[in-house]
Amino acid sequence: MKLQDIKTPAYVCQKSKLESNLNLLHYVAKESGAKVLCALKGFAFSPGMPLVSSILDGATCSGLIEAKYAKEHGFKEIHTYSPAFSDDDIDEVLAISHHVVFNSFTQWKRFATKAKNSSASIGLRVNPNVSASPTDMYNPCAKYSRLGITKQNFEFDFLDGIDGLHFHALCEESAWSLKIVLEAFEEQFGDILPRMKWVNFGGGHHITKSGYDVDLLILLIKNFSQKYGVEVYIEPGEAVGWECGFLIASVLDIVDNEQKTCIIDASAECHMPDTILMPYRPKMRGESQNGKFSYRFGGATCLAGDIVGAEAGDPIYSFDNPINIGDKVIFEDQIHYTIVKNTTFNGVKLPSLAMMDNDGKVTVCREFGYDDYAKRN
Repeated sequence: MKLQDIKTPAYVCQKSKLESNLNLLHYVAKESGAKVLCALKGFAFSPGMPLVSSILDGATCSGLIEAKYAKEHGFKEIHTYSPAFSDDDIDEVLAISHHVVFNSFTQWKRFATKAKNSSASIGLRVNPNVSASPTDMYNPCAKYSRLGITKQNFEFDFLDGIDGLHFHALCEESAWSLKIVLEAFEEQFGDILPRMKWVNFGGGHHITKSGYDVDLLILLIKNFSQKYGVEVYIEPGEAVGWECGFLIASVLDIVDNEQKTCIIDASAECHMPDTILMPYRPKMRGESQNGKFSYRFGGATCLAGDIVGAEAGDPIYSFDNPINIGDKVIFEDQIHYTIVKNTTFNGVKLPSLAMMDNDGKVTVCREFGYDDYAKRN
């Protein structure tokens, strides 16, 4: 079908742009010698998974559910980390995963016997206490962080059975930010790296964003790998889905209370949660800086603050032409950290999942309705 014929709301992934992102990530892997994993916490768009799993080296998972998803979608390697594994999950996690990373020595000691009897390669997550994350909401090295083992809490006498170290300290960051974190990591944990087989540099690498220094990333990985004789992994999530799709919605009504607000069948609260949490203002297709017609966009929920861009302090969008009831509007770059986090608050319908091929043809791959709401409530 044509895009204008799609039922809304819907997330639409553009295949050509997804392929472009994946090809760049594959290039990084080829040139650096690192293995690149898709972080499912940020990008788990099922219609695109055959493409992702065929090009990248594997998937990184945040627990049993994502590990099972990675296995179902045929990823070559499955790496699983959680702040804490439960007794109910650990056996299956160890059976499914190629790498399992523990967050503390308490967890490692608790499950060491099972881990050593499995085929999984075992690692520990460390906290280098240096991060370039833009906000504490997404800063794993913030004060009192529960994520990873600090140098002062590292138990060097309990490394028997440990093959690797994992750190994650970036969020939408540059290769220069990685360089800073890597220097801190080496300073604190470099003395044990010769005993390791692999090191995972975590995620938050904005590799597919325009202007990212890919050559520096490749150099950092190669130099580190050669210096310590270890295999390096990186696990981008946002970089996989970066600017490769959008959320399309319909205008249900327009209310005027000193400022016109379009009420749409999508929601910042339900379908674009990071616009509230980060916060940030998503771009809209067709917006014009000097447009004569200005609107806010709000979801059909009871939440007064369900206004796109409001938390970022800039909820007004301007256009050259007026918007009418029934028009479709598009919020750009809404494939990563949206589908994996959306909710059915107020019974608002979950957006469909669709793929757009290289000729602009749109295929709806998955639709949601009442049954999905009822099953989770």
